[in-house]
Amino acid sequence: MLLCLDVGNSQIFGGIYQQDCLKLRFRYDSKQSITSDQLGIFLRAVLRENAIEPTSVSAIAICSVVPGLDYSVRAACLKYFQCDPFFINAKTQLGLKINYRNPAEVGADRLATSVAASQHYPNQCLIVVDMGTATTLDAISANNEYLGGVILPGMKLSMEALQSKTAKLSSVEILKPENCIGKATIESIQSGLFYGQMGMIREITQKIAQEVFNDTIPKLIGTGGFSSLFEHESLFDEIIPDLVLEGLRLTYALN
Repeated sequence: MLLCLDVGNSQIFGGIYQQDCLKLRFRYDSKQSITSDQLGIFLRAVLRENAIEPTSVSAIAICSVVPGLDYSVRAACLKYFQCDPFFINAKTQLGLKINYRNPAEVGADRLATSVAASQHYPNQCLIVVDMGTATTLDAISANNEYLGGVILPGMKLSMEALQSKTAKLSSVEILKPENCIGKATIESIQSGLFYGQMGMIREITQKIAQEVFNDTIPKLIGTGGFSSLFEHESLFDEIIPDLVLEGLRLTYALN
């Protein structure tokens, strides 16, 4: 079995593949510093709780955007699974041409989702919107070129900024509000977070289509933890929550 780990700024999103079938997905808080023992014990426990024997893991594929955790993650893989993990980066074989001034600057998670999207929709113009700690939009050409993208604060990060930088605004549950116009402060913040993200995504998508796709309407793919909030908004052509895990599986197979 293949263990896939997406090491993000807020969480580690993981999954277990048996060939091309995703058998399990899980999340682990990565906000605080974690030791290799903490992570290794958690990984073995979550597998066993889901009737998967840890010794069945024969390979591990990782994309990480938190360099400070890479040592602990690698050490956990070596100690608890006897596997030297495969880390995806711009130098690995991706099946994509990276059209970026410095390819090493492209986040490994963005590479993974782009690989998966291009495999799902070959020979099509694509924009992948990953809604996590940050919201990223990545453009892929019909010729399998990664063209670049846009990074903006995600919904939770925006909420935390309002909370920390203002005297009277507090954190709220992130959800779709009943109305755009809030009748209370909580509703107003929720509306700003939800419709602000939706408006930015629509505007940026239009700009990308003008700049690199000659006004051809690209297929818009949503992924990441907050993408499901927009399921009924006609914002995305498809929402694929596990896109980054699928990209890790495909990239590991290529390499």
